[in-house]
Amino acid sequence: MTQFWLGLLAGIGIAYVAYRSQALNQSGGLAAGLLGTVVFGLGGVGWAAVLLTFFISSSFLSKLFKQRKAQVGQNFAKGSRRDAGQVAANGAFSGLMALFYFFTAQTGFGQGWQPVLWVGFAASLAAANADTWATELGVLNPRRPILLKDLRRVPQGTSGAVSLVGSLAALAGAGLVAGMAVLSNLAGWTPAGTPSPGRQFLVIVAGGVLGSFIDSFLGATIQAVYYCPNCQKETERYPIHICGTKTKLKRGLPWLNNDWVNTACTFSAGIIGLLLAGLF
Repeated sequence: MTQFWLGLLAGIGIAYVAYRSQALNQSGGLAAGLLGTVVFGLGGVGWAAVLLTFFISSSFLSKLFKQRKAQVGQNFAKGSRRDAGQVAANGAFSGLMALFYFFTAQTGFGQGWQPVLWVGFAASLAAANADTWATELGVLNPRRPILLKDLRRVPQGTSGAVSLVGSLAALAGAGLVAGMAVLSNLAGWTPAGTPSPGRQFLVIVAGGVLGSFIDSFLGATIQAVYYCPNCQKETERYPIHICGTKTKLKRGLPWLNNDWVNTACTFSAGIIGLLLAGLF
């Protein structure tokens, strides 16, 4: 119970700081406080360290290169301040893994799965970090990105487009989270029996990068993309573009917005992490 109450205080405190620094809006702050309480209070120090690595690094990148990203940012569904939907999309799977871990620790049922839960948890956050880093840094690519659907070059910020800088950023973002997971493991903050540091790092990075690729593929194929007749450009914003004009569906499934695509990214990465960890 002591760990839970400490986790509650830490989760609320960090969410408040993030809200005050404009990394989160009000709903995002509430969702982050809940997620932080679950991960910090039920998982422990190592779980908290990995979650914070994702949150701090991704929030920091969102503040960089604002002028360079200002024009491209008009295409994105939301601004740099995360709301509850974005927090859930990036952190729901990791929260579930912390809950399952706590259940096994308290009941003794399925304790052998604890190392697998840990790797799945880290892989899902590696994907969230990879996707965020690719989005934030991909706009710095000197050439226009390539759309995965038909391999044509499209304007920067187009859903489902990839570039060399964005891909390297995704790899680096996943590697940072994987590195923190390994350090937490070496510090003794993770479940006993986790894969060796080298294998653990590779599995988490692989899950993170593959999850990010799935995100881009869905963005290029079935994610809802709209069109602003006034600005004459594609956008994720619905129903009103940043200019105030009503947007129209151009392609994709109307219900499959960016939050659902990000959810698919983190859940697929987490499942990949679970499967690969189970093999080891």
